[in-house]
Parts: sequence; C-alpha cells; structure tokens
Amino acid sequence: MDLKQLEYFVRVAELGSFTRASIVIDVAQPALSRQVRQLEVELRQNLLTRNGRGVTVTDAGKLLLEHARGILHQIERAKEDLGRMRGALAGRVAVGLPPSIAKRIAVPLTRAFRQQLPDARLSITEALSSAMQESVIAGRIDLALLYNPAPSADIDSVVILEEDLYLVRPAQPGGGAEGEVSLRDVASQPLVIPTKPNSIRMLVEAEMANIGCRPTIAMEIDGVAAILDLVIDGVGLAVLSSNAVLTAPRPEAFAIRRITNPQLRSRLALAVSSQRPATLTQQAVLKLVREVVHQTMNGSAPPA
Repeated sequence: MDLKQLEYFVRVAELGSFTRASIVIDVAQPALSRQVRQLEVELRQNLLTRNGRGVTVTDAGKLLLEHARGILHQIERAKEDLGRMRGALAGRVAVGLPPSIAKRIAVPLTRAFRQQLPDARLSITEALSSAMQESVIAGRIDLALLYNPAPSADIDSVVILEEDLYLVRPAQPGGGAEGEVSLRDVASQPLVIPTKPNSIRMLVEAEMANIGCRPTIAMEIDGVAAILDLVIDGVGLAVLSSNAVLTAPRPEAFAIRRITNPQLRSRLALAVSSQRPATLTQQAVLKLVREVVHQTMNGSAPPA
C-alpha cells in the first residue's frame, strides 16, 4: 500500500461515496475506485461495501480507517517537524467562516496568519454553518467557526462568542434604536428567514416552540445580504445579529430591537474534527482565530 491509496480510502470512507470523494480530491472516479480496489486486494479484505446510494465501511474498513487517519496525521506532523528545522511551521490549513463573520475577520486573520506563519498556507471557505459542519466532519476543511453547531460525536467545539439576536426592520426617518421586543411579538411579525437547517432558523423555531408559538414566515431565503434587501423592500422583518447588520453595505438603513422574554443569543463556536488530531500548524491557527475574533468582534455595538 502507499500513502495515496490510504488518503483515497479515508476520503471515500468519510464521505460515503466515490463520486463525492472524486470531486473533493479532484481525481477521476475510475482512478479512485481502482486505487481503493488495489488496496483491498493487497490487504485481502473488503474495506467498503458498494451499494446504489454509495458505500458503507466494513469492520475491516473501520479498523484500517482508524490506522490510516493516524498514519496520515503522523506524515503531516513529520512535514511540520522538518519545516520547523527551517524555523517555522508549515503546511496548508483550510478554515471555514460564516459570511457575516468572514466580512469582519478575513482580512485581519489573513494579515496575522502571514505575519505569524509565513511558511504555511491559508485557505478560507465561506458557507453556512450546517454545510461547514459537514465539511469539517468530511475533512474538506480543518477548522470552522460555526453558529450553534448541532451536537455530533464527530465534532469538538468550544463557544468563543455569544451574540444577541435582534428584530431587524427598515429605519424610519428620524428614528433611532427602538428598545426591546418580546419573542412572542416577533412570532406575530412576517419574517424573512433562512431555510432549514440554518442555525438561526432552528434557534428561532425552537425557542418559539418553548413558549407555545411559531414564526410567521413571509419568505424563506438563504444569505444575509438577500434577507436585508427583502427587508428594505418591505417583504418582512428579519432576525439577525447586530454584526450581520453592521457588515451590511448601508447599516444605517435598518433599525433593530433586541429580542427578549426569552432573550435570543446565537453562539459562535470554533470547531474541529474529533476524528483527526490537529497538527501543530492547525493548533497555531486555532489560537490565531480565537485571538482575531476576540480583537475584532468583542465590544461591537449594534447600530442606532
């Protein structure tokens, strides 16, 4: 066996599909299948069970998967150790950021990364939290900032920031901040809200269910920019963090009211895979992300 075969096998096993794995690692599916089959022949074990929906891992495959993850991790550590002989950490780290957070921290994070880890490479992906959580589990990205991540045995996460949620409406001429609004009153307002399983959507519905009500949905659409455009157009109101409004092209066009009774708070967590130990470079980036989020996000005030 060789390292390429192990890497291919791990990706297919984690993604549950030769098709998805071939896209992620940019290898033609027949070549990918051939390499995994050669590994099975050499080990005299069926590692994957093929079916119409993809593949499942056999008992032998699960055992190899555990070893293969460790082997590939040790290879990355060896590369890092050799890189440290030149005086710096090396390797590529893929980071996932929600769009509203990316607008605030992508530039300072990239600047700090280049200063502190000049021999390493940074890749930033913007996506919704639910999609990024799947990417962390599948190994497409190494770490991610996630809003309200769903509990998973495949993810280790720690909350690094909590943000109040606000009811967002178009600003009125001469109007300022509008105080607070109860969650029950929010439920009676027409809302422009993301589709499931968006983290804010799931939080709003769960908290409303706890007080015996449900949201009035005017329109479902993903993407903060599109939601705010529809709010301005009069389609409905939105439930967002102050940071989402602050990063809009024209934050002064909106008025916000803090949601209370109960208070809605969105939790931003830093997440990594529980199945793959972080390399030293990844650990350095984890620390760096926390520092940049703290410096950039803490103390932000909602727009008047």
